[in-house]
Amino acid sequence: MSFLRRRSAATPAGPDFDVLAMDPGDWPGNLGAGLLPAPDGSCQGVFLRYDLFGGRGPSMIIGNLPEGSPARELAEGQIPFEVAQLLLALENEEPVEVVDAEDMPVMQGDNLLIVRRLKLSESRISCVQFDRSDKVLVTIASWDRPITDDLYALLKPLPAELFQQG
Repeated sequence: MSFLRRRSAATPAGPDFDVLAMDPGDWPGNLGAGLLPAPDGSCQGVFLRYDLFGGRGPSMIIGNLPEGSPARELAEGQIPFEVAQLLLALENEEPVEVVDAEDMPVMQGDNLLIVRRLKLSESRISCVQFDRSDKVLVTIASWDRPITDDLYALLKPLPAELFQQG
């Protein structure tokens, strides 16, 4: 998708993990998905861009990064890849950094998640992260709307086959 910057010309066939996101059929706006390729053609992440603003930019990006994905390796204060993609899509070039993080417990169905809320220097961005039991890091970045506990109830596994090419 146009909101991803490819690191190489390789195009992955799709992820070998399920993607946790909101079902596209439950979302009233536009939805885009992109795969982050590794040089060997494997999938190093899946990103879903939800747009409720009528083509004026995304309202939310949800990323799923497996263990070992280079997009997970962040320096101190560096923003997650999903936040960078949100800013890029909104054509916001202001420098943004992580200024604080807080861990809090949240229930998702019968599962207890330890959610890391990131506080960013750009207050209009909400960002949370949590690790799944299969070691996939889920990051949700939202523009100009808070991320509430209700959102976790909407998340469900979308099968990897949904993102297969060909």
